[in-house]
Amino acid sequence: MLAFLVRTVLTAVALWVATLIVPGIDFVGGSTTAEKVGIALVVAVIFGVLNAIIKPIVQIIAIPFYILTLGLIHIVINAAMLELTAWITRNTTHWGLEVDDFFWSAIFGAIVVSVVGWLLALLMRDPADR
Repeated sequence: MLAFLVRTVLTAVALWVATLIVPGIDFVGGSTTAEKVGIALVVAVIFGVLNAIIKPIVQIIAIPFYILTLGLIHIVINAAMLELTAWITRNTTHWGLEVDDFFWSAIFGAIVVSVVGWLLALLMRDPADR
């Protein structure tokens, strides 16, 4: 349970950094800081569930494209998961993640979320594992 909570917080931080860096990606709703943090955590959970359930299916279907594009399709799949998260939060609630367009906001957002998530995971690793 603790690993899930840590992963959710790291994903929320990565999404928050993406909203700061990438124009066209933003959290919608919430007037106080606590509400905005809660929104970021809920969006991180939805993003994590999509990455755990739907992303592996899409990756298996896209194996020929991985070979054809030498793995660059992975960025497009990550952007699609980001866009799907925004679509779910936009159509189920009046708050959540807002992505203006797939090209280039979602693409750059996916790159930022991946890099920041990787860096945070690298910092959070156990020193014995390094």
